[in-house]
Amino acid sequence: MLYSSVISERFRHPRFFGDLVGADAVFEDVNPLCGDRVRIQLRLADGSIADARFKGDSCAICMASADLLAEMARGRAIRDALAWGPDDLLTRLQANIRPSRMNCVTLPLQVMKGALAAVRAAR
Repeated sequence: MLYSSVISERFRHPRFFGDLVGADAVFEDVNPLCGDRVRIQLRLADGSIADARFKGDSCAICMASADLLAEMARGRAIRDALAWGPDDLLTRLQANIRPSRMNCVTLPLQVMKGALAAVRAAR
């Protein structure tokens, strides 16, 4: 499969890969069908996502999606981030993703929403 330049670049040189010191929200999940594993770490402030990082062991599509999601989330209101769907990531990935690979795109989004839900549930 040929990847878009966005996927190739974000996979080879992710900008937001690593641990986030002082994270307020952390969540990890696995796609059991392919083995992709992603952990999202968020620092929250005043109803917004102040910073975001990710770690994981995943395919190029999933890693690129997680990197883009972390970039998108920084400085955004939590309510806006919770409203994002797959199309928000697909547009930025600039690629035609087969239906069988959509879980690779959406796993980071599900993990971010899980992190935010865990914080809300703890309050």
